[in-house]
Amino acid sequence: MHSLFISDLHLHESRPQITRAFFHFLQTQAVNAEALYILGDFFDAWIGDDDDAPLSQQVAAELRALRNKDVAIYFMHGNRDFLLGTIYAQKAGMKLIAEGTVVNLYGKHALLVHGDALCTADQDYQTFRQMVRSAEWQHQVLAQPLSARRALAAQLRDKSQSMNSLKAADIMDVTPAEVVRQMEQANVQLMIHGHTHRPARHTLIANGKPAERIVLGDWHEQGWCVKVSKETIELISWVI
Repeated sequence: MHSLFISDLHLHESRPQITRAFFHFLQTQAVNAEALYILGDFFDAWIGDDDDAPLSQQVAAELRALRNKDVAIYFMHGNRDFLLGTIYAQKAGMKLIAEGTVVNLYGKHALLVHGDALCTADQDYQTFRQMVRSAEWQHQVLAQPLSARRALAAQLRDKSQSMNSLKAADIMDVTPAEVVRQMEQANVQLMIHGHTHRPARHTLIANGKPAERIVLGDWHEQGWCVKVSKETIELISWVI
């Protein structure tokens, strides 16, 4: 019995090979798991549950097929798909979970986050994050027609890429003190997250004891997942 964790697939119509790789992952790996946790940036952008694009419908159908095989599916918002709501989640057979959820993984308690809130040195981004996560901003955006929302998503994506290219690499990585703070607040020795696209296993001290932070990779040339069972924790990659 085991659970799988993925993040940062950035599914988009322009990257059909990633969508195919994800469907293959569902059919060959996730189908054998007890649960699948998707920790944000699953889609490259999400403009609302009323989006009628073929990609979102295909993904929902594949996820629902997995759920129908008794695999639990959990979804946490990322910085690209924070508008994904209950309508789409229900259609896809997913249960929405909040940032900072603590789960019991076969006796190990793990703190699950997307990872962007850990990057506190990037103050410009944190200000932007606070704005777009507000109910008022989201209500205003979702009230616009689909065409306007598609244009806004493309604009925000281009702006993000432009701003990130000007930032020092360490600014866009996590702040170690914030990692420790969140782990101690949750009273856990294990954290799993994505966002930074820097897959690795990091040891640290939290709550006065050895702890570990596991970072998922983005799906580009490789697929990534964390596999947790009662006996082992593995960070796994494979060529797409």
